[in-house]
Amino acid sequence: MIVKNTYGVSVAFSTAKYGITPKSEFTGSALDRKKQESVKKPKAKKKESKDKERKERSLSRRSKQKIRKKITCFSRTQKRLSFVTLTFLNKVSDEEAVNVLRKFIDNVKKRSEDFQYIWVVERQTKNDEFKGNPHFHMITNKYWKIEKWWNYWLALQQKNGIVPRDKDFKPSSAFDVKQLNASNIKRITSYVTKYVTKNNEKFKCQVWNCSRKVSELYTDFYTTTEFTDQFKRLNAVSKEIVDKDRNSPVINVKMIDLNRHTLPLYKRLDEKNRALANE
Repeated sequence: MIVKNTYGVSVAFSTAKYGITPKSEFTGSALDRKKQESVKKPKAKKKESKDKERKERSLSRRSKQKIRKKITCFSRTQKRLSFVTLTFLNKVSDEEAVNVLRKFIDNVKKRSEDFQYIWVVERQTKNDEFKGNPHFHMITNKYWKIEKWWNYWLALQQKNGIVPRDKDFKPSSAFDVKQLNASNIKRITSYVTKYVTKNNEKFKCQVWNCSRKVSELYTDFYTTTEFTDQFKRLNAVSKEIVDKDRNSPVINVKMIDLNRHTLPLYKRLDEKNRALANE
């Protein structure tokens, strides 16, 4: 039996049915994917018709799990994080919205040292004027000078044809920043649950993305059952799901309470990612 662990979740597999003995202790990093792609022959690019309608996308269950893991691991490499919400001055299409966001991020990269981030798109529901408008939530390692970046975000929209309904309309909420204590796992998790897990809308644009260093963070590590036995001794297993399907390689899933007693047990993952973050 082998156990795949990430913060708050441990999944036990039958090695006989799983059929794979992991070559590395750690997994979930884009670095592993790059190694695999370098071995394979490059695929020929498919020609896309300009007239072809853009396919709608949404956050799949797998994407939501990946985002949750990346944000948690990202927070473990930082002392403080910022939660930024970016909204628009007027009605905007999904394609226009993500185009402006990319230009914004490109400019922040040029003017900030080691800018790291992860973002997701969401539909507006509370603003009746622009109901259904896309807006973005972004977790970053940057300290923001609010006045400077708020004005730039508004100016960038107008430069790209998104003009306010009124010439004096400059909503402060268009660039909203909240500071997060990166060590407060429960608060980080609440943001992920609120803005990611419950996000089932469809968009005609990319639905999430992250910086290179965030993509390269490892999110999981393999152990034997002796590792999860430590959580049992700490009475930290909040829920255990036993898979009764004989054909499934999954034996059980343990949900772990994250607190000052259990977090030190994830030290190996913390150290691995902090080393990557400091490269």
